[in-house]
Amino acid sequence: MKNFLPCRVVFLLFLYFSLSVSLITKVLASDDKEEESDVIIIPETLLNIDGESVSSDLLKRKYIGLYFSASWCGPCRKFTPRLIEFRNKFVDDFEVILIGADGSAKAQANYMKKYSMPWLAMKNQSPEAKQASKVSGVEFIPYLVVINSSGKIISKNGKAEISTKGFEAMEYWKKL
Repeated sequence: MKNFLPCRVVFLLFLYFSLSVSLITKVLASDDKEEESDVIIIPETLLNIDGESVSSDLLKRKYIGLYFSASWCGPCRKFTPRLIEFRNKFVDDFEVILIGADGSAKAQANYMKKYSMPWLAMKNQSPEAKQASKVSGVEFIPYLVVINSSGKIISKNGKAEISTKGFEAMEYWKKL
């Protein structure tokens, strides 16, 4: 019986440490998943205003405004010219990608042409566009999510920040 007690203690200690390591590993893994869930995946190719594929490499080292918008949305049509002005002022540091909520690729292309949008767009209703919408938590449009060059979301209030801070929004984002 004396020999049985130390074996039991050793077994319980082994079990305790095994469970502790397992729990710590799961917590660390879930932290990694949470960090990854804030990252937007930019496809390798985007569409220009003429519907031609363009490499997303042009966007490296820039802040990107993911512009969730649609041609049928009045507030979107009102904000688009202001976003164009903002983007044109900071074109060396900031670019916009349209993620259209129009029902078809043709409607999205017509919207881009009508407003002479100088930026690129994700393919209408593409898996990447849906992922960006899901990760961003888009509930309404227009919606502007600002990401850094690594794809990490730094602001989900881009529209409001441009509307209230004007051109100062760029410096504000750089500090985040």
